[in-house]
Amino acid sequence: MRIYLLLTLILMSFNLLSAKNKLTTVSQVDINRYLGKWYEVGRYPNRFQKDCYLSTATYTLLDNGKIEVFNECRKDNPQGKYKSIRGKAKIVDNKTNAKLKVTFFWPFYGDYWIVGIGDQYEYALVSEPSMKYLWILSRTPQLDIVTEAKIYKTLKEKGFDTDRIIKQ
Repeated sequence: MRIYLLLTLILMSFNLLSAKNKLTTVSQVDINRYLGKWYEVGRYPNRFQKDCYLSTATYTLLDNGKIEVFNECRKDNPQGKYKSIRGKAKIVDNKTNAKLKVTFFWPFYGDYWIVGIGDQYEYALVSEPSMKYLWILSRTPQLDIVTEAKIYKTLKEKGFDTDRIIKQ
């Protein structure tokens, strides 16, 4: 009987931990306000941006309802040559518009979840369910200190390790 009780407690602990780490998106995104140019002001390290500096992302609504994604950065250093890539995104949660799938190499899609957004769409926090990736986007190349503190507080509350963030 003690073994069953112990196993039950262990399973309940795992369930509580997994519930605590479940990533949630924002409740609503106005796609028209989200479109346009964003500056990447921070991110988690990742293999496909290892040589990128001063990255930007521009989102444009296409006639078919999909979104064109145009990412650009400076290669190797902040004064390096520009490199870019185009992709497409599709909204997969029409209720909130906060969950998208993005592809740069069809047919491979990745999750793109908007997990935080400023009241005036002045910043956006983007990740995916496993929280392996994170991008902090801003309408300006730099954040003011108050907004940055608010963003980092939000990220910590959602379970992100803010010490891993590379600032741009």
